[in-house]
Amino acid sequence: MNLSWLSIVRLGLVQMALGAVVVLTTSTLNRLMVVELALPAILPGFLVALHYGIQITRPNWGFLSDTGGHRTRWIIGGMGALALGAYGAAHGVVLLEGNFAAGMALSIAAYALIGVGVGASGTSLLALLATATAPRRRAAAATITWLMMIAGIAVTAGTVGAFLDPYTPQLLLRIVGIVTLGAVVLTTLTVWGIEARVAAAEPEPIPQGFVAGLREVWAERKARNFTIFVFLSMTAYFMQELILEPYAGLVFGFTPGQSTSLSGAQNGGVFLGMLTVGIAATGFRIGSLRHWVVAGCLGSAASLAAISALGPLALSGALIGAVVTLGYFNGMFAVAAIGSMMALAGEGRGAREGTRMGLWGAAQAVAAGFGGLLGAAAVDVMRLLLVQDAQAFGAVFLFEAALFVLAALMGQRVIAHTQGRRAPLAVPGE
Repeated sequence: MNLSWLSIVRLGLVQMALGAVVVLTTSTLNRLMVVELALPAILPGFLVALHYGIQITRPNWGFLSDTGGHRTRWIIGGMGALALGAYGAAHGVVLLEGNFAAGMALSIAAYALIGVGVGASGTSLLALLATATAPRRRAAAATITWLMMIAGIAVTAGTVGAFLDPYTPQLLLRIVGIVTLGAVVLTTLTVWGIEARVAAAEPEPIPQGFVAGLREVWAERKARNFTIFVFLSMTAYFMQELILEPYAGLVFGFTPGQSTSLSGAQNGGVFLGMLTVGIAATGFRIGSLRHWVVAGCLGSAASLAAISALGPLALSGALIGAVVTLGYFNGMFAVAAIGSMMALAGEGRGAREGTRMGLWGAAQAVAAGFGGLLGAAAVDVMRLLLVQDAQAFGAVFLFEAALFVLAALMGQRVIAHTQGRRAPLAVPGE
């Protein structure tokens, strides 16, 4: 049996829960460390980079769930580890104010656990989707689950932002506890029983070692070039993740709740951008995946330039619009890149789709950590060199815009070279 549409939506709820928990650690806790605790931006940048760096093990998690089975166990267990890590990270923020050493030690352990949880749960979830979804439904399944994750991020950021004002440590712990416990309960209820009904549809494990299989895939020029493109574009994508909320707080005077809601508005823009590409490319067959990737990168670059220009003017209302626009073009780029991944995963040696997706997922995770850390470190350096915070943040946003332009140029070459033809999002595997 293959996954029904209802089962696909149920698995999408797990992806939504993943996004809801992760956004607390990458936006809300990050802002509290930089603004309320007056810590250097490099500190939360290091912690978030740690959790992304640990996700380099994503191919291994996929391999374990392939060979050992019981993907449901890995999905629920990984979500439990993620929830425990996120709650521990919130306690770490509270401890940092009174005892820096203890708070830092707890934060490092918590963010490492977050990385393990996301890698185990997220990779096993995608592996279940890939092996049990009918070929004609795979593109739609990927789009549905990704949009649901973005919806979880946007709703959680907006809701937490509304309830977090006025901020107190006790209120923070209560809110994070509710979100993390709810994510575990939702995951358990939605994923339970799905794998048992589709287990017969899963192929036999590949009788080959993981390292040897990974070397084979890396030897493929198409897969290798696309890995480089994923790393470059995702570095640009994630550079603003740790500095946008501190930028809103330091330059525009946003409160913790307002800046968290700003993150929610940005992810709402991401959702709309993804939806636009899905409708245009699937329903009306407008443009190719390459065109949408390039347009998303260039639009993101223009939005970042606008955000940079608004700093000296301190126009808070215009900042919200520019951030939503950035999210819109980010979403446009992301969903087209996902379609390109699905189209390319089946090219080359057979029975290596999971390894290729794992390789690209690892490249994305490393780029996310590196990009966030690079953005935070660059802001710290520029704040030392420049007098005004607006100029310091603006310079980093302009550098990120330049990276998006480079990603657009490389994406046009790589995706055109590997596909070389019109490839509507609805049928990326054809």
